[in-house]
This record gives sequence, C-alpha cells and structure tokens, in this order.
Amino acid sequence: MLVPKWSLGQNDDCPGRNRNGHEAAGEGEPRTALEVPVTTRGVLYVHSAPRALCPHVEWAVAGVLGVRVNLDWIRQPASPGTWRAEFSWQGEAGTASKLASALRGWHLLRFEVTAEPCSTAEGERYSSTPDLGIFHAVTGIHGDILIPEDRLRAAVARSARGETELAAEVDKLLGKPWDDELEPFRYAGEGAPVRWLHQVV
Repeated sequence: MLVPKWSLGQNDDCPGRNRNGHEAAGEGEPRTALEVPVTTRGVLYVHSAPRALCPHVEWAVAGVLGVRVNLDWIRQPASPGTWRAEFSWQGEAGTASKLASALRGWHLLRFEVTAEPCSTAEGERYSSTPDLGIFHAVTGIHGDILIPEDRLRAAVARSARGETELAAEVDKLLGKPWDDELEPFRYAGEGAPVRWLHQVV
C-alpha cells in the first residue's frame, strides 16, 4: 500500500509546491508528490527441511521478496538429516502472508514467519508443521497473540454444549499444539546466524 506524503490539491501552504500539489522542480517539468510504501519487518524461521528442499525454499522466498536469496543452512540437530535457516526480512505489509502461502503444504517442512505491527496492519505470526498444517495469529506490539472476539465466543459456546473443554479450545486459539511441536526445533536453533533481506519495492 502506498501512502502519499502530501495530499494533492491541499498543498497551498507547502513551500515549493503549486496549487495542484506539484513540486516546483526548477527544471521545467513539475514532480508529483512523493509516495512511500508502508513497510514492516519480520523473521522467517525454517526449522527443518530436507536437503533437497532447501533450494526450493530459497526460490519461493526470492519470488516473494523480489531479490536473490541464498540462506545460511545449518544442520538441525533436533531432526537428523534436515537443515535449518533463518533470516530477517523487510517488505510491504502482507509479506508474511505471502511467505507463508509460498511455503505451506510442503511435506517435511517446518517453518514460522513473523511480522511486526506497522501503521496499516497488526503484527502476524504463521507456524506450520507437516502434521498440524498452518496456524495464523494476529499479534500485538509486544508479540502477544490477539484472539478475535467471535472466535472466543465460539469456543465458549462449544464448551458450554459439552463438545470440548474450554482450556483445550483456548490452547488451539493460542497455537499451543504448534508451539509444542516446534519448541525442540527452536531450542536447537538458538545461536544460528541471521541474515537481513529487503523486499524490492
């Protein structure tokens, strides 16, 4: 999403701009008001991937970010024969969703994608495992998961009807099954190298 730095037609008091919102460039042709993309940043954690899948992960990420990607792969001790990598990215709001979509459904791939909140979007977290599929949550400025009111009400209603335990429902809403499965992989990856990648906009 592009956010105009100035609103066209409302810049009568802006020095160096005419009544149409154009900048007086001084070289004949006026320049229109500058627009800057709203960006956010986050981290992609590839917790485990078979060696043969590693280049495909890089190609998928490169397709989203629009830059060549060469990740620093290291062995994943929590799952012998697999590899892990992580990197920090910066891109437009919605990049985390695109990364998760590009990687979801790949057999034997475990990953997480996070995005920090920005001026136009809440933070996000995606977690994926071969057995559980993908989990998505909205996160606040401190990383806490924000559960929508309608999902909480539905969980309470199911519990009241005796269909399930409320604690189990809340655990699912918080992504606990994904946390339980991924925690050994997170722990094994502590101290791994992190690389910053920026999306081409």
